[in-house]
Amino acid sequence: MHTAKTVIVTGASSGLGFAIAKAYLERGDNVVGNARTLARLQEAAAKLGNPANLLLVEGDIAQPQTARKLFDQAIEAFGKVDILVNNAGIFIAKPVTDYTEAEVEAIVDTNLKGFFYPAQAAARHMAKNGAGHIVNITASIALQPNIKVPALLPVLIKGGINQAVRALALELAPSQVQVNAVAPGIIDTPLHGDDSQAREALKALAPTGQIGSPEDVVDAVLYLTDSTFVTGTVIAVDGGSATGTW
Repeated sequence: MHTAKTVIVTGASSGLGFAIAKAYLERGDNVVGNARTLARLQEAAAKLGNPANLLLVEGDIAQPQTARKLFDQAIEAFGKVDILVNNAGIFIAKPVTDYTEAEVEAIVDTNLKGFFYPAQAAARHMAKNGAGHIVNITASIALQPNIKVPALLPVLIKGGINQAVRALALELAPSQVQVNAVAPGIIDTPLHGDDSQAREALKALAPTGQIGSPEDVVDAVLYLTDSTFVTGTVIAVDGGSATGTW
């Protein structure tokens, strides 16, 4: 029999975050969904049928007070937090010479600070409990850059997080807190639109010639949070892209 857990999902209003939140809700778990605005969270909740085990907490995940609020409200509502899925992120691919200062700041805020502050809050809470899972959604291209997709900033930040997963896993291992990551390749989300020609080009970026589904990423996340002996690993969900391409 499944024992309900409490799961925080950042970037839960759309795309992969929505799919991850939905999967945990369907299991009977409590989900605390975060996004920048309450309106987007309410739209997502309506699509999910406004379940009683879904708590909405709006706020900019780059701000430390948002991470504190997420954990405070989750603990108040459900007693404790078992799982953190650091999903919120933005992806901007362009030549290094074309990045603007605003884009640098946005990626650092969402992708770096949006990882660090929730992970820090999770470490404090979960270490006291002697259990927990932190799963970070990174990027396959940070494991294996591709000349066809110049993306230095995502590679810089997500690549750093891939390494940070290993360091944090070691640091929290004595507390039985597991830290892992899922590194998606091209996944079929609204981010990529419906242009058939563009989709064919995206398929060509994976050796299998496919675009993944959100469920492929969900399956990897659920595997990691069901595990009791997996920590410090990065699972590529990318149709083989991280095996090597140039």
